[in-house]
Amino acid sequence: MSIALSDFSEPCKIRQNVDGYNCPCLLMKRRCELATTDIIRLPRLFRFLQKPLAQFISVLRAPKSKEGYASIGGGSPLRKITDAQAEELRKSLWAKNVPAKVYVGMRYWHPFTEEAIEQIKKDGITKLVVLPLYPQFSISTSGSSLRLLESIFREDEYLVNMQHTVIPSWYQREGYIKAMADLIEKELRTFGNPEKVVIFFSAHGVPLAYVEEAGDPYKAEMEECVDLIMEELEKRRITNPYTLAYQSRVGPVEWLKPYTDETIIDLGRKGVKSLLAVPISFVSEHIETLEEIDVEYKELAIKSGIEKWGRVPALGCEQTFISDLADAVIESLPYVGAMAVSNLEARQSLVPLGSVEELLAAYDSQRRELPPPVTVWEWGWTKSAETWNGRAAMLAVLVLLVLEVTTGEGFLHQWGVLPLFH
Repeated sequence: MSIALSDFSEPCKIRQNVDGYNCPCLLMKRRCELATTDIIRLPRLFRFLQKPLAQFISVLRAPKSKEGYASIGGGSPLRKITDAQAEELRKSLWAKNVPAKVYVGMRYWHPFTEEAIEQIKKDGITKLVVLPLYPQFSISTSGSSLRLLESIFREDEYLVNMQHTVIPSWYQREGYIKAMADLIEKELRTFGNPEKVVIFFSAHGVPLAYVEEAGDPYKAEMEECVDLIMEELEKRRITNPYTLAYQSRVGPVEWLKPYTDETIIDLGRKGVKSLLAVPISFVSEHIETLEEIDVEYKELAIKSGIEKWGRVPALGCEQTFISDLADAVIESLPYVGAMAVSNLEARQSLVPLGSVEELLAAYDSQRRELPPPVTVWEWGWTKSAETWNGRAAMLAVLVLLVLEVTTGEGFLHQWGVLPLFH
């Protein structure tokens, strides 16, 4: 058997030969990349401006991003941590008598998914287990990566015949839940009065339309995940109050609420003095934990009247977590090249669906372009002020882009963002 790790942003890789099996496992992670068209979408009439708009916003956000990375030492440790996770997963699988070859492929950085697949082909792999490193499934994270895999598989004669299976999400697994509870329990002990600490789960957000229009299960899985962790803590007689909010929203659109920053301010107004932040959707430290949570949200909490701040570390190479991932891979092996009796059976028994196509059929059946996070051109008095401000900003950007395209002049051409339209 072989295992490959694939990441939306930064990679890890494991490569070991296997006796008896020839099956890789592909682990995926997430990165926000404005060059994609999944987050900020334009009406069909203006779709040709999608990429220039993404580039324009990326240019505007670059100084803030650079400042953020500078505040955590100049770069993200995600790649290094993921490499370590991969190595620990390999060791755990071998210890469980499952020698595995593991590859990493990422969406927007080396090694790209395509590069990982090429190496898999060179090594003669014929069986594949796809294991996303996202505990909860979302169309914008696991789904986006699976769409890419689906397109690669369909276009390659070698891959068409490759037997594979996918572990869609694993937030409800006992080992993962216990590992999260262990970390929370440990951090609570650092407070003078642990029982008075509010446990603050902060998850990466997704556009609201993904859930309401596309049927993304992310919100439901996230809420269930938090409930399971709190149930585990209650078994340990830890009954602290808790809340869930969503961070890292991008652009003038509606994302899942409540927002992390607004919730922190609200908790301060309500007199909360001790807060323990839990990055619930992240398994590795990176810019969104080290800078967004540890710097921005901590400063906001102090300004809001919260006196004591703590933060649970990401799981990293926590052994209970790694061992549970290895168990998830082992449990998936009977489904390599076979479909579970039903999607319901697969989810209830914590086993994966049968293939990339079958998984996407369950969550993303039409494979159409993801809907716009808000209906940009639907006028009325029912939308929030944030949405109205977003519409005004989007309209202004569109006007500037149209002028750039029609005249061939402007600051975007000067910056080299739109050389093709000159």
